[in-house]
Amino acid sequence: SLLDIIPKDHQSSSDKVTRDSGHRHWCYKGTYIEEEMMFFPSFLDGLARTVSMKKGKNTSSTEDDIGREVAETLAKDAKKNDLMLSSSATFKSNKSNKFASICSKRGRKGINQDCTIVWEEFGCQEDMIFCGIFDGHGPWGHIIAKRVKQSVPPSLLCNWQKALALTSLGQELNTEPNRSTRNHQFDIWKQSCLKTYADIDQELKHHPGIDSFHSGTTALTIIKQGEHLVIANVGDSRAVLATISDDGNLIPFQLTIDFKPNIPEEAERIRQSQGRVSCLRDEPGVYRVWMPKGDAPGLAVSRAIGDHCVKELGLISVPDVTQRNITNKDQFVILATDGVWDVISNEEAVEIVCSTDDREKSAKRLVQCAMRAWRSKKRGIAMDDISAICLFFHPKLFQEVNPFKASK
Repeated sequence: SLLDIIPKDHQSSSDKVTRDSGHRHWCYKGTYIEEEMMFFPSFLDGLARTVSMKKGKNTSSTEDDIGREVAETLAKDAKKNDLMLSSSATFKSNKSNKFASICSKRGRKGINQDCTIVWEEFGCQEDMIFCGIFDGHGPWGHIIAKRVKQSVPPSLLCNWQKALALTSLGQELNTEPNRSTRNHQFDIWKQSCLKTYADIDQELKHHPGIDSFHSGTTALTIIKQGEHLVIANVGDSRAVLATISDDGNLIPFQLTIDFKPNIPEEAERIRQSQGRVSCLRDEPGVYRVWMPKGDAPGLAVSRAIGDHCVKELGLISVPDVTQRNITNKDQFVILATDGVWDVISNEEAVEIVCSTDDREKSAKRLVQCAMRAWRSKKRGIAMDDISAICLFFHPKLFQEVNPFKASK
């Protein structure tokens, strides 16, 4: 059943959304909502409608504003209760088999512009976890990456609940999932991701305190809802799934596309928009986006949030959104910035993670291996920032898997 929204006549001086110490009520501007069972979409929609009706309003803008504030409060609450990590650390769920390892290391180009986040019980749903990795670039890249990392989760929650409210799916969630229902769920997540990325890109464009004209960030996010993965990707960070092949070997399966400017479809879009795609003489094989004339901006991705100086030249912030149903053969997923993938192959990454005895150190070991690979393979080139998230699906590797048999 869905959450009952019960307004109470109770005065409060707080103008913020707050949660009492017993975690049984939520309050917004004097309106108290009982938390009988946390079902986020119904809760958020009900809270917004309750408050707007009490004010004599019933506008979508009011509900969106309140919903965003509730979602941001949920994020703060998750961080306070150790359900969210956003730096090098490990995360182990007390309620499930989910386990995540995170690590980020600064390169040799200045401040670390990579950002990571893992949020368990995403949207107060025990079966959901959110992972995100963001790689900033340009003078304001570190600020933009941090801003996007903070903005994507609450914005995505608001868009998700709004999309659910407009469908009958919310009434079907307690039934046994079938293919049609899963496809419907994915469609809702896809539209939510598309709107979230578009909204945040526009917010940055008009933000008075952030210069996103010559700076931006990649954005790779994964939502795990039960045994269902939803992947949204902008840029050249990569998600790789480790799964068991029919012959018992642990093999990689790439879940995302590295959106480089030389991909035929991407290059065609850029050229049709009067942008140029080419390499510098001292960077053979590294394709960049350039203005029709001149030597700017030299962007090495075809999709990014920000970088508004080349948005009219074919650069887009539209994420590629895909899904995968997890089976018992799927073991873990790696999310990493290009600082890893520039020197480590998918096969090597899977082997490094699965052969790490202590899962808590899996992301750290992968990052360390990438750092060593930079020194040996990229001599004379400044090492990029290197970040990784390893999300495990099971308490231990499938018994039939021999870590040393991981496919080469």
